[in-house]
Amino acid sequence: MRRYLVVWCFLIFPLLLQGQQSTKRQKELETQRETLNREIKQINQLLFKNTAKKKDALTEVEDLDVKLEIRKKLIRVNNEEANILTQRIQVNTRDIEALREELKTLKEDYAEMIRASYISKSSQNRLMFLFSSESVLQAYKRVQYLKQYTSFRKKQGEKIAEKTLTLQELNQTLITQKEKKQALIEENKKEQAALSKELRQQERLVQDLRKKEKGLSRQITEKEKKAAAIDKEIDRLIREAIAASNKAAGKKSSTTFALTPEDELLASNFVGNKGRLPWPVSKGVIIQRFGTQPHPVVRTTMIKSNGVTIATEPNAVARAVFDGEVMSLLTFKGSNPTVLVKHGNYITAYKNLSKVYVKKGQKVKAKDPLGEVFSNPQTGKTTLQFSVFMNMKPQNPSTWLARL
Repeated sequence: MRRYLVVWCFLIFPLLLQGQQSTKRQKELETQRETLNREIKQINQLLFKNTAKKKDALTEVEDLDVKLEIRKKLIRVNNEEANILTQRIQVNTRDIEALREELKTLKEDYAEMIRASYISKSSQNRLMFLFSSESVLQAYKRVQYLKQYTSFRKKQGEKIAEKTLTLQELNQTLITQKEKKQALIEENKKEQAALSKELRQQERLVQDLRKKEKGLSRQITEKEKKAAAIDKEIDRLIREAIAASNKAAGKKSSTTFALTPEDELLASNFVGNKGRLPWPVSKGVIIQRFGTQPHPVVRTTMIKSNGVTIATEPNAVARAVFDGEVMSLLTFKGSNPTVLVKHGNYITAYKNLSKVYVKKGQKVKAKDPLGEVFSNPQTGKTTLQFSVFMNMKPQNPSTWLARL
């Protein structure tokens, strides 16, 4: 008996575990789908709503590339969720068929039991059945038998009712799953149609731009040089702040801050909030990722970012992502102002501002306004470049900010 129990556990437990993992994964996919839908909505609002401003072809291709990437992710998520639902529908269909067979057998057995009971009642009275006992012990046993028989019949009836209810619930679950799967299929059809339309639009723009590829490469290179110059200046300011902190502490280090106990606590709290920091703008979508990557149009040209570029709404306010102190205000020739905020040995940078609301040395709290984000009058785009540094090392801001 114990051997059969062990075998049953080995067979059933993996199935139960697989079912739990499937349910967990489905919930994760539902959350991802909601997030991606919100991102597409924000992209449309922030990048494609202002049709009065005529974008240049390069900007339009870059914006389309952002939306295409999110839409492709959404289609993949929908497909995976639809596949999970297909598997669960198959399992539920098998369970329903098995339950129907079990219920059919139970009903047949119960009907046979009722018939036998009726025949027994009509041919032999229960009292006669008891009085015909040869001894008191036999009479007692017959009483117990009648009680057990009545109890068993009652349990069979309850079991049938329970199985019927389970079957009804499974049927309803199956209907819901099929409806959800059909809704996902319909949603994916719309997303595929939108994706195809946007891909054709992007391809037409790219074909026109390829005729001017040399000029575009120079344009992108110039833009990269300007970004690199700003990054170099930020690097210099952080080096100076590190040197000043070490001089005050009587230490020697060119790459790390000498921290006071207060700074250590602030840095520890900053790290403790990794993945939960508020966004530097109240509404936004990332249009350029952290790191080195090929340009979406001129694939042979690599672009580098020490942070992320966030598209936001006009007149948006850049805000501190955590408590800290304004370390520096950077005004670089040919570029818009940048604010650097120090959080222990961590620095956050807020680039491309049109107005600055703070001054050097000012203490700030999380979500305090730092300045207004610059809006490009030609394209109508409002973008903030946001960076995170640990001492002098750039970090990927996406891992620090809270999910949308």
